[in-house]
Amino acid sequence: MRLASYSFRGRESYGVISEKDGIVDLGTRLEYGTLRELIGANALDAAQELSGMDPDCSLGDISLRLPIPAPEKIICVGINYPEREEEYKGILKRGSYPNLFVRFPLSFSSPGQDIIRPKVSDQLDYEGEIVLVIGKAGRHIPRRGALSHVAGITAANEGTVRDWVNHGTKNITQGKNFERSGSVGPWLVTSDELDPGQDIRVTTKVNEEMRQSDSTKNLLWPFDELLSYISTFITLVPGDLILTGTPVGAGAHMNPPKYLVPGDVVTVEVEGVGILRNKVTDEM
Repeated sequence: MRLASYSFRGRESYGVISEKDGIVDLGTRLEYGTLRELIGANALDAAQELSGMDPDCSLGDISLRLPIPAPEKIICVGINYPEREEEYKGILKRGSYPNLFVRFPLSFSSPGQDIIRPKVSDQLDYEGEIVLVIGKAGRHIPRRGALSHVAGITAANEGTVRDWVNHGTKNITQGKNFERSGSVGPWLVTSDELDPGQDIRVTTKVNEEMRQSDSTKNLLWPFDELLSYISTFITLVPGDLILTGTPVGAGAHMNPPKYLVPGDVVTVEVEGVGILRNKVTDEM
């Protein structure tokens, strides 16, 4: 199933995207108020039972929202594709543990909504990524069976303000959390339809120019290893997002660098999910 959060005529809801390019509203039919609550109640079967109904409205009539509008946690993985070590000229190598940082919900725009280049920097960069949406809570999750904790997969542009990630000597939080500097969406595809254990490709284009392309078979830290490691120090709960790393090709590492400017259109495509598209605009 493709599950989306959306707004229609001023009302926030969520639903199943039908084969007829419409959406079957679940918010008025089920007792769960949000997609996160549906996932947390382990009620995807209830959504599946309604998925064959005639759509309530077309995709063209709705505004997509962040698939999980208010996740408890957003955990991001840095440098998870081998060639990215080359971008850092050998300074960074795979160690014993993955590189992690966190983001906050307000740092992401919805699908189709503009992403914002902040007033204080002209170094807004793109990072196309595959996102795991947690479906089942867990702590100290063993690698074997870890993927059963994934409800589905979506896409992200993990936008980065490059000069601000260098403000601290051992942190990058500020450069990763400018409001609406990235995006997530357009919807999540459930694990029964898109197996998180299979090889999945992610690509990023800027104005239709291919900038990034790689697949999960090349990950330094595969999804099951990430889930096991992260859940060692924190309990993962339904609706949590794990952004699993970006391939080589970010604008900062081109010669000369190619940062995003107003009017640019960034498209991130995750195989089996779809396309996340956002235009860049300047902060007012």
